[in-house]
Amino acid sequence: MSFPLLTATAALPAIGAIVTAAVPAAQRTVAKWVALFFSLGTLVLAGIVFARFEPGGDRYQLTESKAWIADFGVRYELGVDGIGVALLGLTALLIPFVIVAGWHDADPLETKSSRWRPTQGFFALILMVEAMVILSFLATDVFLFYILFEAMLIPMYFLIGGFGDRAHAGSDENASKQRSYAAVKFLLYNLAGGLIMLAAVIGLYVVAGSFSLSEIAAARADGTLEMATSTERWLFLGFFLAFAIKAPLWPLHTWLPNAMGEATAPVAVLITAIVDKVGTFAMLRFCLGLFPEASKWATPVVIALALVSIVYGALLAVGQRDIKRLIAYASISHFGFIILGIFAMTSQGQSGATLYMVNHGISTAALLLVAGFLITRRGSRLIADYGGVQKVAPVLAGTFLIGGLATLSLPGLAPFVSEFLVLVGTFSAYPVAGIIATSGIVLAAIYVLVLYQRTMTGPVAESVRTMPDLKARELVVAVPLIALLLLLGVFPKPLTEVVNPAVKHTMSDVQKKDPQPEVEAAK
Repeated sequence: MSFPLLTATAALPAIGAIVTAAVPAAQRTVAKWVALFFSLGTLVLAGIVFARFEPGGDRYQLTESKAWIADFGVRYELGVDGIGVALLGLTALLIPFVIVAGWHDADPLETKSSRWRPTQGFFALILMVEAMVILSFLATDVFLFYILFEAMLIPMYFLIGGFGDRAHAGSDENASKQRSYAAVKFLLYNLAGGLIMLAAVIGLYVVAGSFSLSEIAAARADGTLEMATSTERWLFLGFFLAFAIKAPLWPLHTWLPNAMGEATAPVAVLITAIVDKVGTFAMLRFCLGLFPEASKWATPVVIALALVSIVYGALLAVGQRDIKRLIAYASISHFGFIILGIFAMTSQGQSGATLYMVNHGISTAALLLVAGFLITRRGSRLIADYGGVQKVAPVLAGTFLIGGLATLSLPGLAPFVSEFLVLVGTFSAYPVAGIIATSGIVLAAIYVLVLYQRTMTGPVAESVRTMPDLKARELVVAVPLIALLLLLGVFPKPLTEVVNPAVKHTMSDVQKKDPQPEVEAAK
């Protein structure tokens, strides 16, 4: 039997979570290094998966399949395609940075709430989330995916509610209530979507007789599986609603600003750069793959919602006074671009959407983590409490600026490539939608540059006069992320080579071809 590489890649962080949690309470530093070691080991295995993946090969590669709950037809079935391997790489890459950035976030406080900050638990929960997210990108059994989709909510709930931002430590009781509210709202929204999805998963099994993507695809190809139009649409809506909450898509987005605002910066990265990508990934793999006709039927409405997300998220970001909530609303706008690219049903749009998932993850991680370093120094998330930081901490200001420029998709940085492809793919199929979406670019320039101007330029605020610049540990986080933004901005080929064949399979599922440009005949 060949080595189960995919299982090993997902199992290693889960094992790391158990080992980290088992470290004695007094050995907090040991627990941190153990967590970092396992996250780096997972990155190595993810690199091997990426290296062994053949872009021109089978749709799902390195497959594994074992009977799990035989009486219900549930299998432990894994396989990786080009989209999954790109997001696997993103997840494995970001987790070590999340751990290093949060090195002191769970250290005990000299308050009554310190009992809620066991260092071992904090890092164990991060590794457990990593394991579940990786498995969700690899699962080719619908029921297995559903279990992971729901299970990852539990460690995220504790990370948000139990290890919140310390920026408002002056009102500990009020801060605790806000964290609890944000965690419960996150959990309820996503659980509600998951319950609706469970009904759709059961309905799919009743109709198809299987949870396996490969078996369902084979049955559809040989004509033995036929879904009534109304049935397919109802099942599509059940899946899509859950993914739209996770993504998040307007108007199901309201949990995200609360969760990101109250979480520590590394956990906020975990939410928006990693966990939320499961929603947009699942739209490609499950909505378009399982329900192609319903996906085309829903396209006009989904595109309209995506456009609202783009403009609405950007407008609210412009008006924010809280740094982390500004980044949260900016992410809602960016997820609108991703969903727009997916449902434009063009190869450029879907390739751009997949690249956007990766590039948004890196750029948001860079901006959020540097913002976290800034907030930790000052003890405030309010923009008005800063000013002139670039004069006292120029390296911090410089890395913050590059992260912000990546967020507004400046040419030469990674997000520009993906946003350009999304807009090109959308404009070729839906010109009006493409024109409206470009307004998001203008608004992004406003909220990013205004944020930088108010925090980093101008007279030095008295509260930041003695602010130290980035330290070695923080540079280890910021510099590689910025280097990746530059590298993928000028050389995206390593990603496009693995993504494009997978996009062709998705386009084949929905039986769509790229619109041909109209060329006026020469006179």
